[in-house]
Amino acid sequence: MDKLIISDLLLRCIIGMNEDERKNKQDVIIHIDIYTDTKKAGETDDIEDTVNYRTVAKEIIRMVEGSSYNLLEAMAAGIADICFRHDRVEGCRVRVEKPGALRFAQRVGVEIERWKNK
Repeated sequence: MDKLIISDLLLRCIIGMNEDERKNKQDVIIHIDIYTDTKKAGETDDIEDTVNYRTVAKEIIRMVEGSSYNLLEAMAAGIADICFRHDRVEGCRVRVEKPGALRFAQRVGVEIERWKNK
């Protein structure tokens, strides 16, 4: 299966369960693999024959920056839901990372994989 890749999308949002995390926006880094068939788009060179990654990214940015999740897992699931709003998406892998969340670690994160027919 072909994939479109959105890598290292750096956004700020409310994320976490601690009092300070509920008040101050924090950085999250998002990586998304969108599984789709790109064969027709490769032949036609027409944006209508593929998933428009710009549109998907704008929807994700709007959702994440306006969100207030407790858990990275919930944010990742919300991002996957946005991906599936687009008809040509067959599956997606979403990784959400939170820099500085754990002492002695660069970042912590969660990765989920979802498929349309599973």
